[in-house]
Amino acid sequence: MFHIAKEEEILEGKTTDVYFERALKILKEKKINPYVVAEITTKSLPKNWEFGIFAGLEEAINLLKNLSVDVWAIEEGEIFYPEEPVLIVEGNYQDFIIYETALLGFLCQASGIATVSSRFKRKAKDKTLISFGARRMHPSISPMIERNAYIGGCDGVATIKSASLLGETPMGTMPHSLILIFNSTVLALSAFDEVIEESVPRIALIDTFQDEKFEALYVAEFLKEKLAGVRLDTPPSRRGNLKKIIEEVRWELNLKGYKNIKIFVSGGLKEEDIDDLYPLVDGFGVGTSISNAPVIDFALDLVEIEGTPISKKGKKSGKKDILLCKKCGGREVVLFKEEEKVCSCGGKKEKLLKKILSKGEILIDLPSPKEIREKVLNKILI
Repeated sequence: MFHIAKEEEILEGKTTDVYFERALKILKEKKINPYVVAEITTKSLPKNWEFGIFAGLEEAINLLKNLSVDVWAIEEGEIFYPEEPVLIVEGNYQDFIIYETALLGFLCQASGIATVSSRFKRKAKDKTLISFGARRMHPSISPMIERNAYIGGCDGVATIKSASLLGETPMGTMPHSLILIFNSTVLALSAFDEVIEESVPRIALIDTFQDEKFEALYVAEFLKEKLAGVRLDTPPSRRGNLKKIIEEVRWELNLKGYKNIKIFVSGGLKEEDIDDLYPLVDGFGVGTSISNAPVIDFALDLVEIEGTPISKKGKKSGKKDILLCKKCGGREVVLFKEEEKVCSCGGKKEKLLKKILSKGEILIDLPSPKEIREKVLNKILI
């Protein structure tokens, strides 16, 4: 067996923390079922990030639909800041108490992955960015990882199921094992070219046996114009100065007339590596940094009970919304009942939270991953 919860077990509340189950038992026994407002916020972002990208909303909707609750949320792919409400649940507490653990899990991890992906894409800009990190996490959640990597800004994903769910074609090159079995990069590339359909770009992995510069020339001379690119996946322990290696490869390829051959790089890349390598390469494959992204530390707190604002210490009580001026970007957290207003810059401050569920009925058309991604790119690539 695989150590995963089934969808029906999540919907039955089997993945909740036990203290919610015990609290529900007490409330039922005492016949207490207040009408409450609960909001999800984070007090801070990891690593001093400036902002986060909100993700995981579609799964949150699928968790809460059919419950007798009303839900408001910012749109998936929207930017958020600490202490801003990203999602509000309103209803009788017994109806949703056992879903807090799963709800936060959906949002915390998805938003972390989408945010890190967006940070890489801001640096990669027009260069190709591919999610390579599924192998670093449990395979049952690889579609979740790569969906959020994609909506955060990745241009493509590597795994078959994830790409299928996104309506995209999976992207990748060839494994070192294939080259080892053929005992030759050129022979492995030859077999790839013979067997794999022409629609798949021919990108040769050039760091298995020999110096990357010479391997690049061997494969270029073998496939010539059919070779789309070369990939360097040299591990940090063996690469020395990766930037210098890439400079050598590019120089030699250009010198031999192969200016059209693109260079892709992967292998333990971090955000700061993108700045350094951007001028030299055409694409990045990023794995662990995205798949193992820090989670957003969202929390769900009651802020109103039976119409009375109330909250635990350190938390502002009352149902709230976010006002955003699309002209100057100014934003503020206000009480939910406040109206939209004119900003000091002359623009209009509009509310960001939209009602998405009414007594468990979905009120919106769920956007596709591609539509969410376009929204994110429009916000980060400025």
